[in-house]
Amino acid sequence: MLKTEICCKKTKRFQRDNQVVSSLIDLDRLNLQRIKNISFREAATTLPWTARTVSFSFKNNNFGIFDRFIDKHPFVPEDAKQREQRCSEIFNIQATALAKRMQHTGLRKAVIGISGGLDSTLALLVITKTFALLGYSRKDIITITLPGFGTTDRTYQNAISLCKKLETDFREVNIVAACLQHFKDIGHDPDVHDVTYENVQARERTQILMDIANKEGGLVIGTGDLSEMALGWSTYNGDHMSMYAVNCSVPKTLVRYLVNYVAEEETGAEIRSILLDVLDTPVTPELLPKDVRGKIAQKTEDIVGPYELHDFFLYYFVRAAYPPVKIFYLAKKAFADCYDEETIRKWLQIFIRRFFAMQFKRSAIPDGPKVGTVSLSPRATGGCLRMPAARSG
Repeated sequence: MLKTEICCKKTKRFQRDNQVVSSLIDLDRLNLQRIKNISFREAATTLPWTARTVSFSFKNNNFGIFDRFIDKHPFVPEDAKQREQRCSEIFNIQATALAKRMQHTGLRKAVIGISGGLDSTLALLVITKTFALLGYSRKDIITITLPGFGTTDRTYQNAISLCKKLETDFREVNIVAACLQHFKDIGHDPDVHDVTYENVQARERTQILMDIANKEGGLVIGTGDLSEMALGWSTYNGDHMSMYAVNCSVPKTLVRYLVNYVAEEETGAEIRSILLDVLDTPVTPELLPKDVRGKIAQKTEDIVGPYELHDFFLYYFVRAAYPPVKIFYLAKKAFADCYDEETIRKWLQIFIRRFFAMQFKRSAIPDGPKVGTVSLSPRATGGCLRMPAARSG
């Protein structure tokens, strides 16, 4: 029995006949763990022991049936009790880390843009928890909704309702007029809905948040999560930038469970109903105009792919350092009942391409707490990603 997180099988107890047990051992994973395990390396060099090497031949790689369970959501514990404990711990890590940063800076106000989406909702919940820890008034949480061309009534109303129910200093700044003026200044046709059209809005929002933070003496809290960081799904110097990013090491699949945890465990009925509707809203940046019915026209997962796939790729690419061919094999096993091979291959190729192409954004990200074993910050410790921006694969 190897004492690692990759366990071998056990024989059945109280059997009267002899038993033969076979199990698959992931040598790549075990070797990586030994490399990352500092205690193991130190003990191996300081204790008086002599290694015994046993030579053998292993030429047959046909290991038969692959019977190992592969979890679709490696960032999210499958057991409900363990998942609740994990969410509680992560939520408290986020709040405690932000409290430390606010005490260090001496600032007593926080500024955050609220869209009515998952990430900004979680970030706001973290801020309210932080202010409770510090004994600060919620009126010093400056929440700003910044409606633009693609803002729908559903996200708009959820943003307003949540901020008011939490009794924050709620404000609204419509960015449409400023963006139209900027289009005119740079000579861009507002009817051309390209990357310039989208990024102008993201940068306008960030500029407003930064300027209000300067005016009020507050800290701009970033809302982007780990999955968006991996894919580079942000506007450089737009939503990519803040003064402290509380969600930076939380993957999208886990964000949902964190918001649900707060809804069920740390809020009343009125706030819970708002949070549950936020959870039911499609993930979207709302940077393109609404459809003819006034509904969300731009859905993130239609563009970059399902987040459950990308989080699976991210975990095994960064945490386990597996090559794409091995990740593809495991993904086929894990998602056999959800996606066909071509769909998995398509989104894996997009993940790998975007992961390397967008490293330049991760080289210039704000500070934030590390809540788990995977982080993409260039300043994180503990065997995390180290990669130059010009790396191509």
